[in-house]
Amino acid sequence: MSGPGWIVPDWPAPPRVAALATTRQGGVSAPPCHTFNLAAHVGDDPAAVAENRARLRAVAVLPTEPVWLRQVHGARIVRLPAGVATPEADGSWTDRPGVVCAVLTADCVPVLLCDRAGTRVAAVHAGWRGLAAGVLEAAVAALGGRAAGLIAWLGPAIGPAGFEVGPEVVRALGGSEAATPAWAWRAEGGRWRVDLWAVARARLAAAGVVHVSGGGLCTWSDPARFYSYRRDGSTGRMATLVWLRPDPS
Repeated sequence: MSGPGWIVPDWPAPPRVAALATTRQGGVSAPPCHTFNLAAHVGDDPAAVAENRARLRAVAVLPTEPVWLRQVHGARIVRLPAGVATPEADGSWTDRPGVVCAVLTADCVPVLLCDRAGTRVAAVHAGWRGLAAGVLEAAVAALGGRAAGLIAWLGPAIGPAGFEVGPEVVRALGGSEAATPAWAWRAEGGRWRVDLWAVARARLAAAGVVHVSGGGLCTWSDPARFYSYRRDGSTGRMATLVWLRPDPS
C-alpha cells in the first residue's frame, strides 16, 4: 500500500489494521488546492476532488469509499456505519471490517486509535478546540475496554514553530500563565507557542492510553508535502484513514 508521498503510520498495530495518511502530492487539483486535495468543502473543483478520491481508492486499494465527516471542531465520535452519508462529527470508529474511518486536516492533529486485538479502530480530528472539548477522551471511551490496551498514532500537524496563539488558547487547553505547562512556552508580545502533539499525548495519557507513536511531521514548515491552513489560508485538505482487514480465519 503506497502512493505519491503517502505516509504509512509507524506504529505497532496488529496485522488486521490498515492505515495511511496522504500528503498534498499526486492529484489533479489546481492552485490553491494543488494537487491532492480530498475535501469537498474548500472551494475546489468537484470534478478534481472526485478524481483525487478515486485515485485514493484505487492506489490504496481501499475496501470501500471512506466515510467522510462534516467536521465541526467538537468532541462527537460516531460509530460506523452511521446510517447517514456524511455524519457531523470529529471522529469515527468501527468494528466492521472494510469500513474506512477518515478525517481531513490541514494543521489539526489527525489521531488514529486501535486496540491490540485488531477488532476496533478510530480516526479523530483533533485541533486545539477539539482537544479542549475532550475529543480524544471521547474517542477512547467510544472504543470501550481497557484504555491501556489501545494504541495511538499522531499524524502530520502544525508544529510549535508555526502555532503561535494567545493565552486564551493555553487556558482552554488546561494550562495557565502562572504555571507554564510542558506543552507551551512564551513567545513575544504576550503570545504563546503550543505543541499540539504534546497536548494530544498528555490527554491520551490522562485517559489511560500509554502506547502513542507519531508526531513531529509539521504541516506549516513543509509546503512541498503538506497543506497548512495557518500558512496559506485558502488551501486543500489531507486525509488520514484507518480500517480493519477481514479476519483471515
